[in-house]
Amino acid sequence: MLLLFRYGNGMDTVLTTTHKTTDDTANPDIYVIAAHPAWRESRVNRPLMEAAKALPRVQVQDLYSSYPDYAIDVPQEQAALERARLVVLVHPLQWYSMPALQKLWLDDVLTYGWAYGEGDGDGESRGRALEGKDLWLVATTGGPEESYHPQGYNRYFFDAFLPPYEQTAALCGMRFLPPLVLHGAHTVDRQTVAGHIETFSQRLQSYPDWPELEDLEQCAACVVPMRDRSVANDEGANANAVGAS
Repeated sequence: MLLLFRYGNGMDTVLTTTHKTTDDTANPDIYVIAAHPAWRESRVNRPLMEAAKALPRVQVQDLYSSYPDYAIDVPQEQAALERARLVVLVHPLQWYSMPALQKLWLDDVLTYGWAYGEGDGDGESRGRALEGKDLWLVATTGGPEESYHPQGYNRYFFDAFLPPYEQTAALCGMRFLPPLVLHGAHTVDRQTVAGHIETFSQRLQSYPDWPELEDLEQCAACVVPMRDRSVANDEGANANAVGAS
């Protein structure tokens, strides 16, 4: 069941009242990474996160609550990714990209030699920890859908802002699934928000039995040779970040 909740600032949101099962035999195979720098102002992303927490097969990571100092526990995050079949990024689009801490998470966690590249290990496991997994973007925008148009104030269709996500998945050998996007998150009515949350929850529960995935091919990892990597950080750049110099 979904309930309306109103914050002191007058903003409405919708929260689920479903509680996660206490069955300890459930093994989460979906890792939801939620990133919002101001949860009290979140009208859609917060109830999305709460809906995910109610599902037994889902592990949820609230980045801004877990890492307020931006010091990410890389081994813990990599272990969670290794357990998952589906990795879900839940966040608002901010300046046509992801929130800052979500970007830092990518830089720190998706390390060369583990998530992509040739690596320093033995055998075929080098740089292939995420190969064969799925990546799903669940995003919200402040502007309405019609603003993402050559004649709108955002000047481009929304798909024009997806290549960084798609290529991140491709570099790691992951399949980038069709995104779930809610436009105009500040202004859409409560019924639309509730329907969006219900769709999100149903998708998580039914994964991987999505009709559109039958024709979606797996993505082979794009191998980045060691010669294209920097030996050490230069001027503070993260050596794990693709293209850092």
